[in-house]
Amino acid sequence: MNLQIWRKHPPKAGLPKAGLAGGFAKLAKLAQGHLDLHSARSRLDHPALAELAAGAGAGAELVRSIAQANTGHEMLAHAAAAGYPLGTLVAERARAMARATLGLEVELEVIVVDRAGGIVGRSGP
Repeated sequence: MNLQIWRKHPPKAGLPKAGLAGGFAKLAKLAQGHLDLHSARSRLDHPALAELAAGAGAGAELVRSIAQANTGHEMLAHAAAAGYPLGTLVAERARAMARATLGLEVELEVIVVDRAGGIVGRSGP
């Protein structure tokens, strides 16, 4: 997924609604400001994501677990065990980043899924 391409070549006709769905780690990278989400060109910043969760009310133990996790999948597992909506936090931040970067004047919905395809976060209309 490369949002820089869309920014350079936006749709010619206005879009009333748009949707963006993807895996947790990809959308977490977007939430952190990366526009090219390919694994060779951007990396998920675990400590920054832990800091984001802390700022949104996550407890100290969960924040530590997120920062020390090896994968996005592991982060989600820790968050789920703590009853913390990490996927929704990522969806909200990814939505804000996409709207700001692309200048979208449309209704934008972002859906975050886990490896099994289950929805773990959602933001938008």
